[in-house]
Amino acid sequence: MIKKRQFFPRQVVEAGGNRWDWALLPIVLALFVLMAYGSQQMARPYELGQALPLSLEPSYLPYYLLRTTLRMFIAMGASVIFSCVFAALTTKYRLAEKVLVPLLDILQSIPILGFLSITVTAFIALFPGNLLGVECAAIFAIFTSQAWNMAFSAYQGFRSVPAELSEAASVFQLSGWQRFWRLELPFAMPGLLWNMMMSMSGGWFFVVASEAISVSGQDIKLPGIGSYIALAIANSDMGAIGWAIGAMLVAVLMYDQLFFRPLLAWADKFRFEETGSDTAQQSWLLTWLRRTERTQAMVEWFGAMLSRSIALFRLGHDGTSIRARRDQPSMVPQRVWDAVIAAVVFYALWSLGHFISTEVGWTEVGHVFVLGLYTLARVIVLLVLAALVWVPVGVWIGMSPRWASRTQAVAQFLAAFPSNLVFPVAVVLIVRYHLNPDIWLSPLMILGTQWYLLFNVIAGASTIPTELRHAAKNFGLTGWLKWRRYLLPAIFPSFVTGAITATGGSWNASIVAECVSWGPTSLRAHGIGSYIQEMTTAGDFPRIALGIGIMCIFVMGFNHFVWRRLYTMAESRLHF
Repeated sequence: MIKKRQFFPRQVVEAGGNRWDWALLPIVLALFVLMAYGSQQMARPYELGQALPLSLEPSYLPYYLLRTTLRMFIAMGASVIFSCVFAALTTKYRLAEKVLVPLLDILQSIPILGFLSITVTAFIALFPGNLLGVECAAIFAIFTSQAWNMAFSAYQGFRSVPAELSEAASVFQLSGWQRFWRLELPFAMPGLLWNMMMSMSGGWFFVVASEAISVSGQDIKLPGIGSYIALAIANSDMGAIGWAIGAMLVAVLMYDQLFFRPLLAWADKFRFEETGSDTAQQSWLLTWLRRTERTQAMVEWFGAMLSRSIALFRLGHDGTSIRARRDQPSMVPQRVWDAVIAAVVFYALWSLGHFISTEVGWTEVGHVFVLGLYTLARVIVLLVLAALVWVPVGVWIGMSPRWASRTQAVAQFLAAFPSNLVFPVAVVLIVRYHLNPDIWLSPLMILGTQWYLLFNVIAGASTIPTELRHAAKNFGLTGWLKWRRYLLPAIFPSFVTGAITATGGSWNASIVAECVSWGPTSLRAHGIGSYIQEMTTAGDFPRIALGIGIMCIFVMGFNHFVWRRLYTMAESRLHF
C-alpha cells in the first residue's frame, strides 16, 4: 500500500503568504535610493578608471576563461553559504521568516544593473586605486545572478521534509545543528544541486554585464569571457564570437565532468524512498575517487570532524526532562517587532514620496509604470510558452536516468549559452525584414531564463520515489489522467520554484533584451528594461532607482497574486 504523501506541506503555503511582503517593499526601495545617492557621491572622489586593454586574439581565451570561471566559482561558494543560512533561519525562526522570505522576493526582482550601478563605486571606494574593487563588484554581480534561485530551492527543500522524518528527529531529540546536517540539508541536496547547475549556467548570461561594466558614462572591462564577447559585439567580429562559444563549451564540459556529475551521483543516496532506486547517476570521477586511498582518508577525516561537531552541539537534555517541554511563546517580542517594522514602513513611504516629488516627478512615475506593463505582457506570454515546451521535456529527462546522463551536459551548455550572442542575429533579421522591435525582441528575454523551469522540473521528476512510479505503472495511468493524478502533483513544488526564478530572471533579462546593438546599429523596444538601461548608461541615479522600484512592485505583485495562489492550489488540490 502506497502511503499518502503531500509534496507541498501546509507550512510551505502558509509561510509564503505572510503580510510583510508589501510592507518591506518601501523599506528596501528607500534604502536603495539612499545607497544610490551615496554611490553618486562616492563616484566623485574616486574615478572608475579607464578600460583595461583587451585582445580578440584566440590565444588569450584560456586566460580569460580561467578568470571568468574563477569568479563564477567564488560567487557559487558564496551562494551556497547564503542559501543554507537563509533556509536554516527561515525554517527555524518565525520572526526571521516573516522578513527574509519577502525580502528575497524583492532582491530577486532587482536587476543586475541596479546592483552594479551602486556596488561598482562602493567597492572602488573601499579599494581605491586597486583592481580588487572592480573584481569584487563583478563577483557580487555574478552572485546576485546565482543566489536567489538556490535560496528558494533550499528553503523549499527544508520546508518540505516529510512529517515522518521530522517526527523521527524529534523522537531522537536532535538539536538544530544535528537536524541541519542529518535531515534538512541531505533532503534538500538533490534539488539544490540541480539549482546550482542552473545558477552556474545562468551566470554566463550576466557575465557580459558583470565584466564589461558601463556606469556613469565610463567603461570598465575586466579580463574574461564576458568582456571578450562585449568587445567582439562592439567590433562586429563573428569569428571572435565563434571562438568564445567554443571556449564556453570546453568550460561547461569540464566542470560538468569534474564537478557537477560527481556531486549528483554522490547526492543520489539522499533520495527519500522506501525501495531501491533505478535512477542513480554514474560518474567516472566519483568512482575513481572512491577507490583512491588518499581520497578515502580525507573523506574519513572530514566525516570525523563533522561527527565531532554534531556531538558537540547536541541537546543538553533528554526527552523526559522538564527542559524538553515547550514553553508557550511570548507574544511581546512579536508585537514589538511588528511595531518597529510598521514605524519604519511609514518613514520609508514618506521618504519615497519626498524623493519622487523632488527628484523625478509623478508624471515620470506614470510613464515608467506604463513601460512596466509592456514588459509584464512579454513576461507572461513567454513564460506560458516556455512552460508548455519544457515541462514535458523536463519530466521525461528527470524520469529517464540514461537520457538524463546524456543530456545533462547539453542542457548545461544551452543554459550557459549567453543569449547576448543571439542578439546580433536578431538585429540583422529585424533590420533586414523591417520587423517590429517591440514584438521580435521579446523572445530574447526568455532565452536565458527558460532553463530555470527545465532544471527545476528535472529536479522534481528525478526525486519522485520509485514506489510511486511502480504504482502509477501498475494502475495503468496514461494520458491526461497520468499528468493530473501523478506527474503534476509530484513536480508542482519544483515547477513553482523554477517559475518564480524564471519570472524574476526574465525581468532582469529585459534590461539587455529590450535594448540591443550590433556594431553601430541599435534597436530599442518599449519597456522598463530599456528605460533602466538608458538611465544606467547616462548615470541618472534617481531614475535608475525609480525604474528598479517599479520593477520590484511588478515582480512582487506577480508573486503575490499568481504564485501564492498556485501554492494554495498545490495544497488544496494537487497532492497525493
